[in-house]
Amino acid sequence: MSKQTGVGEYLINRLYDLGVRHVFGVPGDYALSFFKELEKSRLELINTCDEQGAGFAADAYARVKGLGVVCITYGVGGLKVTNTTAQAFAEKSPVVVISGAPGMKERVKNPLLHHKVRDFDTQLKVFRELTIDSALIDDPETAAPEIDRVLNSAIKYKRPVYIELPRDIVSLPVKPHKAARREPLASEADVLEEALGEAVAIINKSRKPVIIAGVEIHRFGLQDKLLQLLDKTNIPLATTILGKSVISETHPLCMGVYEGAMGREAVRKYAESSDSMILLGTFMTDVNLGIYTANINRAHSICATSEGIAIRHHTYEDIGIHDFMDGLLNEGIKRRKTTEIPHPPIPKRPKPMKGKKISVGYVFNTLNSYLGEKTVVIADPGDAMLGALDMVIQMETEFLCPAYYCSLGFAVPASLGVQAARPDLRPLVLVGDGAFQMTGMELSTIARFGQNPIVVVFNNEGYGTERPMIDGTFNDIHPWSHSRIPGVLNRGVGFDINTEDELQQALATAVKDTKNFYILDVHLHKADRSEVHKRLTSALSKRVK
Repeated sequence: MSKQTGVGEYLINRLYDLGVRHVFGVPGDYALSFFKELEKSRLELINTCDEQGAGFAADAYARVKGLGVVCITYGVGGLKVTNTTAQAFAEKSPVVVISGAPGMKERVKNPLLHHKVRDFDTQLKVFRELTIDSALIDDPETAAPEIDRVLNSAIKYKRPVYIELPRDIVSLPVKPHKAARREPLASEADVLEEALGEAVAIINKSRKPVIIAGVEIHRFGLQDKLLQLLDKTNIPLATTILGKSVISETHPLCMGVYEGAMGREAVRKYAESSDSMILLGTFMTDVNLGIYTANINRAHSICATSEGIAIRHHTYEDIGIHDFMDGLLNEGIKRRKTTEIPHPPIPKRPKPMKGKKISVGYVFNTLNSYLGEKTVVIADPGDAMLGALDMVIQMETEFLCPAYYCSLGFAVPASLGVQAARPDLRPLVLVGDGAFQMTGMELSTIARFGQNPIVVVFNNEGYGTERPMIDGTFNDIHPWSHSRIPGVLNRGVGFDINTEDELQQALATAVKDTKNFYILDVHLHKADRSEVHKRLTSALSKRVK
């Protein structure tokens, strides 16, 4: 390490070493010196229309690539990404938030500098509540180890971290430092042995075991171990909503999504009749569990996450999920005979009726038939997400949705992050018209960087998820002509869709043309919604009232 390496350059090099190739953000004066370093570096800077768009893009990038970065200025920029950072924390997405800040010399005598809220450390205090680790880089002597510590926390815990970088520190030379190795969480050998012994005994004794795979299989890169476990044991598998596409849903042992009463009845019955439910990397969230309509018998469950292992009524701490899954592979779990399981229905392309008013069900059936191995589905919360749960994803890590935190406005900027991380994939973005008005402006960024998602706007005249719960004028929004947006951006193609045949024509055109982004404005009746949505809102309305 050269003694003349600056703090900003050191941070950039460490991000590159960790596999980062893109940084999302919005410039501001306190961050400009670091932005200039980014511009000169090997990383590509993607400056978005708004900070929230940058935050969602970095979150999606992290879910696909393993680590994402958002860079913004102090105060007005930093506080705009608190929402996206909160989502990343809740759903275990390792995002590095880098905020420019007033210089250390500027802070003498506590002046009222622009963008300051209360005290100079107010923003730092806020992000301490939203991240797993944080640091104010205020001394070039300690900058390198502080940066390494925070970045290692993001990798180790798969949660966001925060680095505050005063503008007069960026170019100062760091003290030579050898980056620390990232060590995985070590398991207590005796505890691991006891937990594995109990788990294997339960599985081998059971008549009808089933695996429920969750989002941590994605986050910790455990897909290969899961596939090995399926191959060894022949135990059927379902996923949670957050874990959808943890493996290909065309796998012969995959039943699709288990989501309590919200999901397919055949999957629910099979999973809940199991006498050994093996939950791997699952979050017990309300939406994941079908608003707690899932019936998981604790007496028959084995639950392993990065935060501990619970087997029946016993809890084992100090065990890593990597080691536990390795143990399941290496211990004597007997192979099951092939059994009949409820596979996801094979998608068939419906025949359109010319002039027939389009419905939500027809939209999802048609979209499902267009999915390919290079399609990544990105769904915004609401019926866009719920209806998509029955779509059959053909490859692993090709379905993204914020099914726990459920922040509207995720999908459009998320496609920006996904396609930067995986340019070989083409995003199919499913978004409601209400959510689109929050972050749809990032189509401008998508146009600028030459990306080609197919964006389907479910235009039902407002916040359709909320209407069945409690309706009012507060659920209405101003109507947009979404199909005309490409004319404003001077790029892309738009379709205005009211009938079944118009949807088929638009999709056929969009799939063939990989040079442009497409936006399909699908006009739906405001009371029309998916069957999953009906069950969900019925449960929610009882709680609201």
